[in-house]
Amino acid sequence: METSELLKKVRAIEIKTKGLSSNIFAGAYQSAFKGRGMAFSEVREYQPGDEVRTIDWKVTARFNHPYIKIFEEERELTLMLIIDVSASENYGGITELKKERITEIAAVLAFSAIQNNDKIGVILFSDRVEKYIAPKKGRSHVLTIIREMLNFEPQHKGTNISEAVGFFANVIKRRSTAFLISDFMDQDFEDALRSARNKHDLIGLRIVDPLEQELPAVGLIRIQDAETGMERYIDSSNKNVRKQYHQLRKQQSDDIRNMFMKIGIDYTEIRMDQSYINPLMMTLKNR
Repeated sequence: METSELLKKVRAIEIKTKGLSSNIFAGAYQSAFKGRGMAFSEVREYQPGDEVRTIDWKVTARFNHPYIKIFEEERELTLMLIIDVSASENYGGITELKKERITEIAAVLAFSAIQNNDKIGVILFSDRVEKYIAPKKGRSHVLTIIREMLNFEPQHKGTNISEAVGFFANVIKRRSTAFLISDFMDQDFEDALRSARNKHDLIGLRIVDPLEQELPAVGLIRIQDAETGMERYIDSSNKNVRKQYHQLRKQQSDDIRNMFMKIGIDYTEIRMDQSYINPLMMTLKNR
């Protein structure tokens, strides 16, 4: 992408997403993560009205009198964006690719983070970690992230979520919040999510294009897996073929959703044919 064109796109995304962050998402972001970064400060004697769940039972037993733990909110949170840049993210409808939608969502979250004085970092992955941007604060850092996402060309086409999540868990030592943004066209990554969840606060955002969920009845068509390159011909005019394709896609979606629920990780689907504002807002509000 030419430098002038890239700068125009970066500026357009900044204007749009910074406005959304300031006017719509700021309060929801702060409420969603309030109390997530709390550090133990001291204990004091229990007073009427204190929450029972804050009682320090070890100290209480030692002094035979109830004491509670006092926590103070840490000055900053680290927000990580773990973003799928595999070949399937270059798929999309007439007006927008998945990659472009993901960049906007990432920008909204990034600007929300810096408005809350939090650090923001990024991991871009395909079937391996393609790029790591260490967490920092500030507008210039967010603009760097947007530029990278718009202009980044991955070296590999596949998807390996386990690799990306494992890298995240190893490189970010302090507990943080992370948005895993992908279409989740991968397998066998449940254990990696479960392991990372024990250390960090994870949220899954799945980008879904309805055009991938249904086959149009247009006769014999060639389909190709964007990540493996495998091709085959199918007769889309056959009602049973279209039905089987739809059922397969629906089962894949159900399996992904159920896996996140079983592990206990927040999960939201964002459709390409609808605005991402309401689903993202509900994700934050429901936490």
